[in-house]
Amino acid sequence: MTHAFSSIDELGDGPGFRKVRGALGVTAFGVNAVVYPPHFEGFHHYHDTQDELYFVHRGRVQVEVEGETRELGEGGLFHAESTTPRKVSNPFDEEAVLFIVGGCGGYVERDGHMVDPADVERRRAFSDGNLDVIRRRSNAQQRG
Repeated sequence: MTHAFSSIDELGDGPGFRKVRGALGVTAFGVNAVVYPPHFEGFHHYHDTQDELYFVHRGRVQVEVEGETRELGEGGLFHAESTTPRKVSNPFDEEAVLFIVGGCGGYVERDGHMVDPADVERRRAFSDGNLDVIRRRSNAQQRG
């Protein structure tokens, strides 16, 4: 399979894990979503080899790591190296949805390529924060 689509809601109901990796056929890294109900106390855990990156998709969570406690809201990010014990909980009154990516072995350097050569300069401008170049192209495409 070269690509797959889904949504967190399609992968399950109620609290618990959403097995994104298996459902979408991801083999290069681990990835799950997890739905925490209100007032859920997480699990203090660590991994042997897999670092984790947590993204708060919806709601709020509380992260406890190495004596520090931090609240993360929607859009919040938290990274932990594999052997760092951490606990992610939802002591709040609303449901929380996390997207979690795990991996090992290091960063793969930039290896992306533009299919359309005309996009090379647009991509560079976007990386530099020059949105005028992108807007001009989008507006021209809409008129065309």
